[in-house]
Amino acid sequence: MSRRRIFIYTQHLLGIGHLRRAVTLARAMVAAGLDVTFVSGGFDVPGFSLAGARWIQLPPAGALDERFSVLVGAQGHPVDDAWRARRSKALLAAWRAADPHLMLLELFPFGRRQMRFEILPWLEQALAAARRPVIVSSVRDVLGGGQRDPSRQDEMLATFERFFDHVLVHGDPRWLRFDRTFRHAAALGERLHYTGYVVDRDESPQAASNAGLGEVVVSAGGGAVGATLLETAIRCRPRTTLAARTWRVLAGVNVAPAAWSQLQALATELGEGRVIVERSREDFRTLLKNSSLSISQAGYNTLMEILDAGARAVVVPFAGGAETEQTLRARTLAASGRVESVDEASLTPATLAAAVDRAASRERPPRGGVDLEGARRSAQLIAGWAERVAW
Repeated sequence: MSRRRIFIYTQHLLGIGHLRRAVTLARAMVAAGLDVTFVSGGFDVPGFSLAGARWIQLPPAGALDERFSVLVGAQGHPVDDAWRARRSKALLAAWRAADPHLMLLELFPFGRRQMRFEILPWLEQALAAARRPVIVSSVRDVLGGGQRDPSRQDEMLATFERFFDHVLVHGDPRWLRFDRTFRHAAALGERLHYTGYVVDRDESPQAASNAGLGEVVVSAGGGAVGATLLETAIRCRPRTTLAARTWRVLAGVNVAPAAWSQLQALATELGEGRVIVERSREDFRTLLKNSSLSISQAGYNTLMEILDAGARAVVVPFAGGAETEQTLRARTLAASGRVESVDEASLTPATLAAAVDRAASRERPPRGGVDLEGARRSAQLIAGWAERVAW
C-alpha cells in the first residue's frame, strides 16, 4: 500500500506556540513514514524547518492584538473580503493537490473562529468529496477563556458533529481533563483521544553540551507579549539568592526592536556583567536541562519542555484579553509542587524574586508522572486511521 497522505492546517495568530506544536506533530508523522503536507496561515517564523514534509505558506495573517478580534495581513492592515477569497482559494487548491487520506486541523472547531470563512467551505467540500478523507481536530487540554462561552461551546459541538471523525486532546487526563473547560466532552465519546502532552524532542547538535550550566534562563516564547516579564526578571535579579549566577534572557523572535533595545540597555545598567540578552537559542531545551532555574511564561510548549527537562521553574501565565488557559494549567502544576507560579497581575520585581528563591530552595522535580508522549502517540493514531481509508 502507498504511503498515507496527511494534510495539516495550522494558523498561529499572536504567539508561535500553536505553530511549534503542529510542527512537532508533523515531525512525528514524518518519522512514522507518513507523507505530510503542512499548511501554515500565519506569519513566517525564522528558524522553523520541517524536513521530509511539504510546507505550503498561505497568504499570511495574524491578530492585531491580544483580543484576537481583528485579522491583519502582511502589511499590518485589516484583511478584506478580497483577501479572504484569495486565502480560501489557495487553501482549497493546496488540499486538492495533496489529495490526503486524512486532514488534521489544529484547534478548530474549538478555536480559530476567525478562520471560518475558509475552513467551513473547505470542510463542506471534503465531506462531499468522492475520496472523503478522515477529518481530525488537534487541540490542547485546556480551552482559553474566550472559548468557554456556553453558546460558543454549543457551536463547537455542532460543528464537530457535522464534520469531524476524531479529536486528539494533547494532554494527560490524570492532570487536566478536557471536560474541565469543554462542557460537551462527554458527548464526544470514543471519538475523543487523549494523547499525552506534546513536547519537542528534536535535539539540537549542541544537546550534549554544557551550555547554560548553572544559569538562570529567562524566556517568553516568541516574545510577542512577554517584554514585561523579561524586564521584571532583569530587575529582580539583585534581590534573589541566584544574583551571582549568569542570567540568560531569551527575548524571542517577535520582540519589537524598541523593546529589544530597552532590554539590552537595562541589562547593561543593572546586570553587573551577569545578564546576557539574546533573541533565541536553538539549544533551548539543553539550556533548561543544565540550568539552575527557568523563569518563563506558562505557554503549553514551554511548560512541557520544563517538565521534560526536570528543571526548577517559575512561571508567569499570560492573562491578557480573555486568556485563562495558561493560568489554569500553571496553577495545576504549581499545586503539585512542579513549578512556582506568579499571577501576571501581581508581577513585580519583589514578587518574582520571592518566587525565584522558593523555587531555587527546592530539589529538582522528578521527570516522571506526566505523560509527555503526545507526539509519538498522535502519529500512531493518525497512521492507523489513515491506513483504514479504503481508496
